[in-house]
Amino acid sequence: MPPSVPSPRRVARILRTSLFAQVACALVLGIVVGRLWPDTATTFQPLGDGFVRLIKTVISPLVFCVVVVGIAKAGNLKAFGRIGLKSLIWFEVASTAALLIGLIAANVVSPGSGMNVDPSKLDAAAIDGKTAGGSLPSTSEFILNALPQSAVGAFAENSLLQVLVLACLTGAALLHLGTTKVPKILPAIEQAQEIIFAIVGFVMKLAPLAVFGAMVHLVGEYGLGVIKTYGKLIILCYAVALLFLALLAVALKLVTGLSLWKFVRYTRAEMLLALGTASSETVMPRMMQKLRQAGARDDAVGLVLPTGYSFNLDGASIYLSIGTLFIAQAVGVDLSLSQQITVILVLMLTSKGMAGVPGSAFLALSATASSLGVIPAGAVALLLGVDRIMDSMRVATNLLGNCVAVFAVSRWEGALDLERAMKVLDGEIAFVEEDDEPRAEAPAQPEPELDLEPEPAAKADVPAQAVKEPAPEVS
Repeated sequence: MPPSVPSPRRVARILRTSLFAQVACALVLGIVVGRLWPDTATTFQPLGDGFVRLIKTVISPLVFCVVVVGIAKAGNLKAFGRIGLKSLIWFEVASTAALLIGLIAANVVSPGSGMNVDPSKLDAAAIDGKTAGGSLPSTSEFILNALPQSAVGAFAENSLLQVLVLACLTGAALLHLGTTKVPKILPAIEQAQEIIFAIVGFVMKLAPLAVFGAMVHLVGEYGLGVIKTYGKLIILCYAVALLFLALLAVALKLVTGLSLWKFVRYTRAEMLLALGTASSETVMPRMMQKLRQAGARDDAVGLVLPTGYSFNLDGASIYLSIGTLFIAQAVGVDLSLSQQITVILVLMLTSKGMAGVPGSAFLALSATASSLGVIPAGAVALLLGVDRIMDSMRVATNLLGNCVAVFAVSRWEGALDLERAMKVLDGEIAFVEEDDEPRAEAPAQPEPELDLEPEPAAKADVPAQAVKEPAPEVS
């Protein structure tokens, strides 16, 4: 057998130990099954949905523990506030850049021109079914919704912003009281964090099944024909996303000296899982582990990454800007420069309240169309057939944008071990599951040694010599 061809034993070992290989095989198998047996789409859908539910169960407590421990160990609440402010600045610049790039690309390529769609023939009611009759929160509602009404409710509703607020308050209280007044609280939170990471390790073993079920549902439900119908729009969105990621790579290199491509290779299993399940939340716990092991400080990871899930939707910004112009071009509406500036301003606001809202992309598009007053509301239904195909682009771009923000803000604040980060991304330091790492606070106890020596003379009340010397033999 040629040396370039791996042996069956090596292939089996790779499939048994590599999450990336398992997910990749599940992805291909799911596409094949969905293409050959599309009727099974709904049968396998619970595999992906169940996995997402299990991961979401641990996200809120994990974020709480990481943020509290990060604040307490950093010992500086002002530094934590600076990290939050700098992350918001980075998020706003990045998402605005994504909107502008998408808008420019849509003007140059014109993906919807020549379609001549009659909006009266579109089913506007389908949008209500997609959005479940919901609406995007206003700015004041968004701020109020970020403040928890109850500690239990924040975790029960899985509201990351509310959990972040609770974590910041708890961490600040620990710093204020000090370890002398509450000496057992911080170790207990650290131990809870270890338990959660162990649970994540168990759940991640089901990732291949989740990807398989999600891909069977996607291909079986929507088919591959939608790619032909919306080919120009799909290609444009993915091309713009790649361009934006290239710009992010340049920014990351300039700010930290790190390579985005090496980071993608380092997190390839998580990226593939996010693409397969069309959810970046499924990999948040693992991404937190990998970012921490890549040199980013706990408080930076715990604050920047979860906050980015609500504020740094780069992929969604690209899709919304291109989608708005696609709809206008498809129905024959020519937007002026001032109207396109209005699109940017409206999307800058609506995109911040999208996280966690069902059908949020359609709500944002509907709000943008209403603000312009020249695009029929029913025209938004044009994107119903292609929205699911865009999930992979949005998820990958959002996720990488948030991870780049963690590195950039950490470097900006001096919370990044750059030497370790380079070694990890170069493969010199291998990633280790946190639940498998040796625990310094609970070292393995050695086996007790058996004391075979005789008892001291003081305890036996007999002279030591009398104990040691045998009785003389009788002749």
